[in-house]
Order: sequence, then C-alpha cells, then structure tokens
Amino acid sequence: MSGIISALILLAAILLILVVLVQNSKGGGLSSTFAASNQVMGVRKTTDFLEKSTWTLVATMVVLCLLFTVVDKSSSGAGKSSITQEKAESASETAPAPAPISAPALPEK
Repeated sequence: MSGIISALILLAAILLILVVLVQNSKGGGLSSTFAASNQVMGVRKTTDFLEKSTWTLVATMVVLCLLFTVVDKSSSGAGKSSITQEKAESASETAPAPAPISAPALPEK
C-alpha cells in the first residue's frame, strides 16, 4: 500500500512542477498564448485554472503525505524498532557510564 501512495506522491509532484513551470509571474506563460478575444478560454480563465490546479495538487500532496505516514507507521508494527534505536540501545548497554565531573577547587586565601 505504501508503494502505491509513494507513486501517487511522485506523480503529484511531477504534475505540480509542470503546472508551476507553465505559469509566469509577470502575466505571460500559457496565458499569453490565449490572447485572442474569440477564444473559449480567455487569459483570465487560464490563469484561474492554473492557480486552482496548483492549489489542488498541493492539497493532494499534503493529504497523500499524511496518509503515507499513517500507513507506514501501521505497517511497520509496534514490535519493530528502527536500526538507529537498536544501535543506540546496544551502545548504551556496552558503553561504561561516564565519570562524574567535579568542580575545580578554589585556592585558599
């Protein structure tokens, strides 16, 4: 299941990159090619569509990432621990405790 969600996240990321690259912050981009007034989709509608698709893809990625986190935690199981945790536990069991640091003595007057 996490593989499918990962693929969907990757697809949404690629589509988001493409939609953002089509936009132009100075009013050009894809919108400038539809400058004729007899077009069905005018400049403003194209800009609205690109903005809505950007926000939709961002929301989709957020939801998919949260879903992936939930699915990944449930599939890893409660009994399993990460490699980092296992290394930390084994290091704490084998390493001797550090010696306490004492404060230096003050000279007498």
